[in-house]
Amino acid sequence: MESSENSLFQKAMDRYKSGADAIDLLADFEVITQTNPSQAAGWICLAWLQLLCDQPDVALRSARTAVKLNSQDPQARINLSLALLETNSKGVRDHIEYVKRSLIAVPELHEELKESIEDGLHRKPEWKSLMKVKSWLEF
Repeated sequence: MESSENSLFQKAMDRYKSGADAIDLLADFEVITQTNPSQAAGWICLAWLQLLCDQPDVALRSARTAVKLNSQDPQARINLSLALLETNSKGVRDHIEYVKRSLIAVPELHEELKESIEDGLHRKPEWKSLMKVKSWLEF
């Protein structure tokens, strides 16, 4: 069963990377998170897609779940920061500071996170919250 879950995740990721619209991938990642609710990567992707689709309230829940499952993942923290900004909630600074410390500790993350942010701005060019996060992280 686990290999079919990984296969669904990989297929959905491949579709995203090939340019599929975020809205078309939401259902796949909802299934992924329902099938394996303890897989942080699924929740991270779901939160990102929900943010791209202007669903900040559900993205906030998904992002909180992702951080709860893997508090060390900087992308999960970025997603949570974005969801907090989009819902006018408090707590953004702590997550941004965590990401900054992660980038110092693991410089290899810099390019990966920068690409993620650029992808988000390509898919949603006027994303004000993401522009703020980008400037805070000095990308």
